Amino acid sequence: MASLDVEWICVFDEIYKTSSVTSAADRLGMTQGAASTALNRLRDYYGDQLFVRTSRGMLPTPRAVALHPVLQKVRENLEVARTGAPVFEPASSHRTFRVCMTDLGEIALLPRLLGHLQVHAPGIHIEAEKINPDSPRRLEDGAVDLAVGYMPQLDAGFYQQALFEQDFLCIASLSHPRIGRRLGKSTYVAERHVEVLNPATGHTAMVEKALASARVTRDIALRVPSFLAVAQIVSETELLATVPRYYALAMVSRELIRHLDVPYDLPRYSVKQHWHARFHSDPGNVWLRKTVASLMPNAVSRHAL
Repeated sequence: MASLDVEWICVFDEIYKTSSVTSAADRLGMTQGAASTALNRLRDYYGDQLFVRTSRGMLPTPRAVALHPVLQKVRENLEVARTGAPVFEPASSHRTFRVCMTDLGEIALLPRLLGHLQVHAPGIHIEAEKINPDSPRRLEDGAVDLAVGYMPQLDAGFYQQALFEQDFLCIASLSHPRIGRRLGKSTYVAERHVEVLNPATGHTAMVEKALASARVTRDIALRVPSFLAVAQIVSETELLATVPRYYALAMVSRELIRHLDVPYDLPRYSVKQHWHARFHSDPGNVWLRKTVASLMPNAVSRHAL
């Protein structure tokens, strides 16, 4: 039987993380053909397909799932043996980091992060994806390095760091015929609303719970899955939207809208970054977390639950 090649192990690990032969090759700085050859040799070595093409990419077989922690540890140990200690040099690194986030995380973080990387770590690449029900598993597997946003489902079992505090504002069109610079309770209830309904985040549930406690029922004329077009919709209609403050302040300079105080008490919440304990000491992950925190001036100390 042929000996197990170190390069094959690296290809296996990256395909497992990215669900893609092409992405694995890019992360390793090799051609797609070379990565495919390595995968085929691994299949021959283990007598198993290891990864099967699906609509969600190259997903691991049960045999690959069992092998992954063993081969990943081998790769980590070989890297430590080669360098003497785990080291990450952002200025010279060409690593690709994957960050899952909410719409608001994209607005708050991505422009700042990319501006910082352009100056201090020009070889580093960022791949952003939306928070979804599979995000906790992807963080655990290492397919995603970091999650940023309001994600209460990640509070337990993950490390976390609060980046900044948020509350809510209401937005309305500048040309709204019944809304001026102040918004009363009766007007808020009488108007129709647009609501963002995304099960991966907790904004809607938080607002609904607070309004229900105040015995307020809104007339929801439109529900959408993201904040992407909410400000534009509000600017061109008579609908109101209750949105996080950061979003409202960012959108008033882009759309013909105004922001107003919500006439009911709504809670504040923390926008956080989350990561899995498996990668808590990974030098690249440590650097990324510190960089994100430094770009958010209100970040506070991390803790694990």
